[in-house]
Amino acid sequence: ISKPMEYGTVKFACLEEATEHPLKPVVITLIDGRSAARRSALRSTSTSSSTGTPTPTHAPIFANPLSDPLLSHPSLDGSDPLTQFAREELDPLSKMAADEWDYSNVAPAGKKSKDTAEELVEPWSVRRSAILSKYTTSEKLSIVTSFLSGGEKVVVKVQPSGPMVDKVKTRLEQLDDFEEGSVRQMLDLSQQQYTARIEQLNNELVQAWHSDQRVKALKIAIQCAKLLVDTSVMAFYPSKFVLITDILDIFGKLVYERLKMKAEYYKPGSKVPTSLPDNFTPDMVPENAKETCRNWFYKIASIRELVPRLYVEMAIIKSYSFLTTSEFNTALLRITRMIRGIGNPLIAIYARCYLCRVGLALNKTSDFEFVRENLYDFLFTYQQLFGIAVRNEIVKQNVTLHSYLNLYSPALDWIVQVLVAISPENLLEEVLSRCKKQENGSLLLNTVLTAFKPTYIAVRAMDFVNLIVASEDDGYPQYLLYRSLGECLVRESLPKEDCQSVLNVIWKYITDLTDPNKFMHCVEIWIQFTVIHFSVIELNLFFGKIIDRLRPNKAFENYYPQLQNIIEKIVAHTQDFESLLAMKRTYYSYLFIINFKTFDNFLPLIDLFHKESVKVEVCKTVIEGLSMQNGPITDPIIINALMFIARIMHDSVSALTVEDEKRQIGQLICGLVQRVDYGRDFEKQLSFYVEARAAFPNLDSVHIQLVQCVNRLSVDTRKIVRGHHTRRTSAFVRACAAFCFITIPSLTLVHTRLQLYLLSGQVALLNQCLGQADACFKAALSLVPEMPKTIDIDGRQKSSQPYLLSYLSNFLSTLLVVPDSPEHGVLYLMRGLLNAVQRCFEENTSIKPYLYLRVLDLLSTVSQENYPYHIDKVDSNDKLYGSDQKFIGEVNKICSKIVEEILGHLKYLGSIEQFDKQSALALELFNCFIIRANLRDTALANMAVNLWHLSQRHGSVDSKVTMRTKAYMTQKSHHREYEHFAEILKKMSR
Repeated sequence: ISKPMEYGTVKFACLEEATEHPLKPVVITLIDGRSAARRSALRSTSTSSSTGTPTPTHAPIFANPLSDPLLSHPSLDGSDPLTQFAREELDPLSKMAADEWDYSNVAPAGKKSKDTAEELVEPWSVRRSAILSKYTTSEKLSIVTSFLSGGEKVVVKVQPSGPMVDKVKTRLEQLDDFEEGSVRQMLDLSQQQYTARIEQLNNELVQAWHSDQRVKALKIAIQCAKLLVDTSVMAFYPSKFVLITDILDIFGKLVYERLKMKAEYYKPGSKVPTSLPDNFTPDMVPENAKETCRNWFYKIASIRELVPRLYVEMAIIKSYSFLTTSEFNTALLRITRMIRGIGNPLIAIYARCYLCRVGLALNKTSDFEFVRENLYDFLFTYQQLFGIAVRNEIVKQNVTLHSYLNLYSPALDWIVQVLVAISPENLLEEVLSRCKKQENGSLLLNTVLTAFKPTYIAVRAMDFVNLIVASEDDGYPQYLLYRSLGECLVRESLPKEDCQSVLNVIWKYITDLTDPNKFMHCVEIWIQFTVIHFSVIELNLFFGKIIDRLRPNKAFENYYPQLQNIIEKIVAHTQDFESLLAMKRTYYSYLFIINFKTFDNFLPLIDLFHKESVKVEVCKTVIEGLSMQNGPITDPIIINALMFIARIMHDSVSALTVEDEKRQIGQLICGLVQRVDYGRDFEKQLSFYVEARAAFPNLDSVHIQLVQCVNRLSVDTRKIVRGHHTRRTSAFVRACAAFCFITIPSLTLVHTRLQLYLLSGQVALLNQCLGQADACFKAALSLVPEMPKTIDIDGRQKSSQPYLLSYLSNFLSTLLVVPDSPEHGVLYLMRGLLNAVQRCFEENTSIKPYLYLRVLDLLSTVSQENYPYHIDKVDSNDKLYGSDQKFIGEVNKICSKIVEEILGHLKYLGSIEQFDKQSALALELFNCFIIRANLRDTALANMAVNLWHLSQRHGSVDSKVTMRTKAYMTQKSHHREYEHFAEILKKMSR
């Protein structure tokens, strides 16, 4: 579909003729019957053609002019050079073949230019992924190849034999032909099957290369490149281009690395060959490696069809660095002009894209003239896209003009992006001017908006708005142009007055859109522009318009991803959550005046998400965004709105919900609960906690947080009244204690309930709520036997007994200040704890005696006239009993029972011969006697001495501990009240 071009009217740069071009005429001589070649350059006497493609001049040729140049190297002995030179050593490129083709071969001369260009251009890997995900098809695809099994055989004609000249010529020209009878056509392939077959070709190429079948690898590369001639399924062509060029990249990399391995050279004064450095120059490359490199280009030049010949040469273009440093610019411009011979504009633009990609990665050149020339060549033939032939083809394939033009975007955007990265601003003005002159130029305008730097677009925002307004739907829709403009403006700030002018035009266009698809495509990006540059007033207008457009016929169900993205952008950029969630005021908007209306469209927008999973994710996004902001939440309207959102998350939790999801939702709701603050209105705060408990019944983490918050509220109340409760505050703190007592039983984990019962009881005791504290303590003691044998700690199952020892020790320290109830006996809570211990711990467990030692410590302390600590305004047992002898007698009875229990365990340890544990426990009990017991009592003193001897019997106690114990007793014995220690020490030494 090529269009005649008057090349004489186009100005091109004058080029110097290459001195080492591999396709120049050759002179061949025969020496001693072996094929040896001497190639000398015969400078062409003709001028360059109008296309700028170098054309060799016919020169006298000695010997056979069509003899195979690959047979001419003396080291190859006439055998196939693509197989022979690979046998010299093992090819190590197995791993490298799967990597992306990296052209970075740093040369000092071009480093600065290359770095600047590549840093400013989006990495091809990013664009590659986007192309593969966007350009898909459900139509059936086909592959013609001779290197894959399956499919139908296709008959291929073979040229008849002739003279020797014809045979050689045929061999050179048929590199791209299939073997007779081996061609298979695979029809009706799905996209997935097609991709899999392409991957098989890739594997075949690498396998052939590593099997020293270089010609086969080259043929596979040629056949892959031929697939790019097929546009029977145009919608898939960009993705096909990506898949095929991946293979060509690998092929080019294999060739380059192989040549580099062969190009070992000798440093001056050295007899050991050295590998080429990364920044090598052609004069460092041995002649045999150069010869092999030329042979590769000769082979490729023998490909008959233009498209595969161009693609394969572009794939190995980096290998020119072995021949000359000046060839890159010449080759890039030559290939640029050869692409003019491709008639199909779609195939041509992607060939130009590939050339610009490999040319950009080459750092041997700082001249990017070829990029500009590629773009201008496309502009010269741009109207071909709207010609009769193209229209007939897209009608045949049932493709809209917009979809067809959209196929050009990846390649055209890449070319222009490269040009922008390497060009001064005056050249960009020239490019923009040429694009403006084109008829049906919306595609070009979209490319400018996509590829030019956002700063360039932002300072000319209104100019581009006017260009879009003036453009008609000439194949590329306006709504896509507006979206591309919006994507530029959200990345670059512009003056406030321009923002207002731009938004006015956009708002008018959006309100006129009736197609939900076009509407959402535009709104998705422009609402982000609005949230960055305007207030929630304008945002609310957008929300209302979205609701109006998508509610009819439940159209919103088709746009969940876009709506979710809108919410995410709003949450990420808004700085005024309160106004966003509570828009009930009289507003003045830049768009128009809003008088005495209620605008609260944010929650109705969230309500558009009827699919539960999506709705929950949106609600999470909102609450997470809120958690990033500091400060309390005080507005009741905002609190109600957030509770509505939190309830949506909570209601999604069921028995099937995974623990991670529960934990995440619970953490978000807990964060919200913590931030709600009604100030000094504690009753309203407590009411909020009561409502939250009713709203979130399925999440233990939220109930735990509520109990903690209410206990804190109770403590804050005590701080305000400084411990002197009034009737009102006393009733309030009792209500807080009742809230905790009612809420705790709903929790699942026993150890969590135990902790909260103890904490709530301590807070109630602090606020002089003795009845409520007593209830919490009794509930905790009744729960102790229910403690499971193992609990989860940091994701691991561990025994619960160490936890119980710690918990009950804490509980005992609290019991010291808890006064006995007149309705119960002496130390009734202590007795209840001992009963719980008997039911909870197994017989002869090692934890129980150590807990009994803690109980002995407590009993020793409760018998004192004054306790070491008290709760303000709470009379403990030291005030109630005052060391009454009856009370002391009850304490002694409990002590006797406990000592008997410990002595029984010591006897048990001796019976099972666990003497180390027996000694340690005996020493602990001895220390308890020394510190707590009245050792003037002879029976107790004798028992203490017996315990000491038992601890020392097997010598398992640390001698340092023994010495410190004796030193302590010796020091104490000098005091009058401890004179009896001297006698005990004598008995201990016997």
